[in-house]
Amino acid sequence: MNSSDTPQDKSGLQEAPQIFVTAGSGNSYKGALVARQAGLKCTWTFVDVLGGETRRAPFLNVNPLGKVPYLVLPDGTGFGESNAIAWFLAEGTHLMPSSAASRARAIQWMIFEQTRLEPFISPARFFTTIAPAQREERESEFPLWLESGSQGLRALDAHLRAQDFVVENKYSVADIAVFGYVHLADEGGFCLQDFPSVLRWMSRVEAQRGYVPIQELLSSLQAPA
Repeated sequence: MNSSDTPQDKSGLQEAPQIFVTAGSGNSYKGALVARQAGLKCTWTFVDVLGGETRRAPFLNVNPLGKVPYLVLPDGTGFGESNAIAWFLAEGTHLMPSSAASRARAIQWMIFEQTRLEPFISPARFFTTIAPAQREERESEFPLWLESGSQGLRALDAHLRAQDFVVENKYSVADIAVFGYVHLADEGGFCLQDFPSVLRWMSRVEAQRGYVPIQELLSSLQAPA
């Protein structure tokens, strides 16, 4: 199922890139929010991960790794990883930090998100909110997920005590990348009230022009069957 979003083509491309996403995914949300706030035109293709579509030939022919999100350029070039897709979409827009040093710091925090936050928040949320019937078989992993994810959130909270946004007090793609799963942490059993600086930062992100909540944004991109 495909739909197109906002009216501007990605800079330098004659056709809009195609992005494969799935409903409810914080990783899918990152690219969608970048595109929305940067005013980019993309073609969105929804993949039913829970229904097994990522393990079937039609999607594996697109991405042999069987993962979403995944971006395909008009020339057929494709790449995955949510933060790489968000970075590509942010290139040349107001969401890209302006200096080499600030871009390096943005990458630093985007790597932090993928190593210290998402690997723990995402599965805890999945087996708590999205597939609770399967939680019992993974129950033994929850203590590690919650402790490790909380360590990451504490580090983020400390960083945000002294500044409004992740990089140089200016809203950027780094905020979107980190926000993708952090703002969903309570759905995985994390107590976000323990991280007041994170909560204040989340409010600032939600106040940005063009912000749309995850369910509303992904649903708006999905064409009716």
